[in-house]
Amino acid sequence: MSVAVVGRRPEVRPEALIAALVPPPHFAEATFDSYEPDPAHPSQAEALQAVARFAAPHLRRLRSRKGPGVGLYLDGGFGVGKTHLIAALAHALGRKAAFGTFVEYTNLVGALGFHAAREALSEFAVVCIDEFELDDPGDTLIMARLMRELTDAGVCVAATSNTLPDALGEGRFAAEDFRREIQAVARVFDTLRIDGPDYRHRGDLDFPAPATEEALAELGTGDGAALVEWAALVDDLVHVHPSRYGAYVDGVERLAIRGVAPLVDQNQALRVVALVDRLYDRDAVVGASGEPLPAIFTPEMMRGGYRKKYLRALSRLEAMAHAALEHTRPV
Repeated sequence: MSVAVVGRRPEVRPEALIAALVPPPHFAEATFDSYEPDPAHPSQAEALQAVARFAAPHLRRLRSRKGPGVGLYLDGGFGVGKTHLIAALAHALGRKAAFGTFVEYTNLVGALGFHAAREALSEFAVVCIDEFELDDPGDTLIMARLMRELTDAGVCVAATSNTLPDALGEGRFAAEDFRREIQAVARVFDTLRIDGPDYRHRGDLDFPAPATEEALAELGTGDGAALVEWAALVDDLVHVHPSRYGAYVDGVERLAIRGVAPLVDQNQALRVVALVDRLYDRDAVVGASGEPLPAIFTPEMMRGGYRKKYLRALSRLEAMAHAALEHTRPV
């Protein structure tokens, strides 16, 4: 039976938001052994060894907390395996580790309130924060305070940041900016740089052509499938808190989108980025008709401060779009 997405208004209880802080299905099997460093980029093997070393003492810390928490910060381009590594760390630590994206944690604070979120996260030995962003000063300050108070309470933190693969200098800048914003907690972080291209593709993005109506109907029909109009989907996201986007697409394995067109403002674009992340987390596939998917973010958006978010979303959309072809290709 097809899934009705537009119009969903999922209600997620506070305890469910906390329970959901685990590596998503896409990284459900991530381990240190399954990480495959690119031999052309030695920093990847070095990062693997460093994260495994970081895990060892924290496994012992599960029994008792002595002194402030310590941290590890993985800095590098998207698609080099940073998420895999901290997901492997979370799996190694089990139920005493929380795992979520920067956006999910800021949404958690928005949904629960700062003090309730801090108290809930203080129960974990390690908090893993994927895709730490510096685009919004308000969110950065909230997370700086949260991490400072968590580490003061003995909680350890592992974080990742995204930079552009062709702009390695931005990675160093991001790390320094991160340190300035969280002055009190920065001293506990060991920052590692991971180099390399996006493993999902090499070179420029190569999206499949927009789907035909026939292929779209096939993709969007049946169990786990949803067929939506692009304009209706974009408008509907306004009415769903981003912390509930995971629940919004629960059960969706194949998403067929009719009539894709460029987004009109940054708020729309950032909501779509969050939705793409949750779909990718769940190993969904995406097919679309209308404008090519790379056109959803306008040239002005791609020149702005959220460029790295849009590039990450496009990289993930490309992977999901190619996966969708397997569902519509004639046998």
